[in-house]
Amino acid sequence: MNLHSLTERVAGRAARYDESGDFPEDDFADLREAGLLGLMTPRHLGGAGASFAEYTDVAVRLGSGSGATALIFNMHASVTGAFAHTPDDLVRQFGGAETFFAFRDRVLKAAAEGALYAVAMSERGIGSRLSQVRTSYERTNSGFRLHGAKTFVSGAGHADAYLVAARDNASEEPKISYFLVPAGPGVEVQRTWDSLGMRATGSHDLHLDTEVGEDALVGGIEGAALLLAQVMPQWLVASYAAVYVGVAQAVLRHGAEHLRERGLHTLPMVRARLGRADVQVAAAELVVRKAARLVTDDPGSPETNRWVWRAKLTAGDTAAGVAFSVLEAAGAAATRRGHPLERLYRDARCGALQPATSDVCADWLGAAALGDDPDEARW
Repeated sequence: MNLHSLTERVAGRAARYDESGDFPEDDFADLREAGLLGLMTPRHLGGAGASFAEYTDVAVRLGSGSGATALIFNMHASVTGAFAHTPDDLVRQFGGAETFFAFRDRVLKAAAEGALYAVAMSERGIGSRLSQVRTSYERTNSGFRLHGAKTFVSGAGHADAYLVAARDNASEEPKISYFLVPAGPGVEVQRTWDSLGMRATGSHDLHLDTEVGEDALVGGIEGAALLLAQVMPQWLVASYAAVYVGVAQAVLRHGAEHLRERGLHTLPMVRARLGRADVQVAAAELVVRKAARLVTDDPGSPETNRWVWRAKLTAGDTAAGVAFSVLEAAGAAATRRGHPLERLYRDARCGALQPATSDVCADWLGAAALGDDPDEARW
C-alpha cells in the first residue's frame, strides 16, 4: 500500500472517528501493514531508517487525511525518532550506560514489528513544562518506582509503552528523567478526552503507580530530560508542525470543492480568500520543510533550533487562520456537523494550543532575537 492510497483510506474514515471519538483502530492496522510504525527504525533493525525530513513528508500526507491519526503517529515517531537519532556519542557524553544501546535496539525493532509508543509528558496545572513535573520516581532494589498522573496522552490505552517524564523524589533540584514504561499493571487509563478538535486521538489521562527495571531509564541517564529538550527540541516542538500543514492543505482542498459545488467560486472576494489561504499554506510548508532539512543536516545547532520554533509557530497559526477564513467564505452550510470544513476547523484550531503553544513559541523566538536565553523560561 503506497502512501497516497493509505492517506485516502485514512481520510475516508476521519469523519466517523471524529464523531465517535474512538481510537482509529483501522488506520493503525493500515499503518502497521505499511510498515510505518518502523519508519524511524534503522534499516538493520527492520525499519525504514527515515530522517526527520522524511518523517515530515509522511506526517504532512497523513495530516491531510486525518489530523487525529497523524498526531498519534507523531507521538509514536517522537519516541522512535528520538531513540534512533540521538547520537551514541551524545549518550556517552551525558554519561549514558552502555546497556542502553541494546535496550534502544529492542525498542526500535519492536516498533518495526508493530509496537506502538505514546508520550506522557503533560500534567494538569503545569502543561508541558518539564521543570515543573510532579510525577515522581525513586530507586528500588531492582529499578525504579514511578508515581503520578499525566494528561493529554494521545493513544492512551492502545500503546505498548509510554515515554514518561518524572522527577527524582530525593533531589532538591529539578532532576527530570525519561522512562519508557510498558503498559500493564500500575499503568491505568482514565477516559477524560472529549475535546473540541482532534477528537480521535484518545488523549486520555494516565495514572502511574508502577515499578520498572533499570533499563527503562532512557539512556541510562538520570536528569537528562531538560538538557535534551534544549539541545534537540525537534521531537517536542516541531514534529507537530508537519501535521498541521497537512490539516491546512485539507482545508484548501475541501474548501475549493465546497465553493465550486455552491457556485461561490465566481465571487472575487471568495477567490481572494482562497488565494491568500493558498499563499499562507505554501509559506508554512516552506518553513516546516526548511526546519526539517536543518534538523536532518545540522541537528541541535542554534540556527536549526530557531527554525524548529518558527515551524511550530507558523504551522499552528496558519492552520487556524486559514481554516477560519475558508469556513467563513464557505458560509453557514459548512458549519453543520459532518461537513469536512467543520471538522477541519476544529482540528486546525488545536494546532496553536498544543505544546509549545503559539504564545510560548513567539516568546521563545522573541527572547532569542533579543539575545537572551530562550530556554530558561520555556522548560
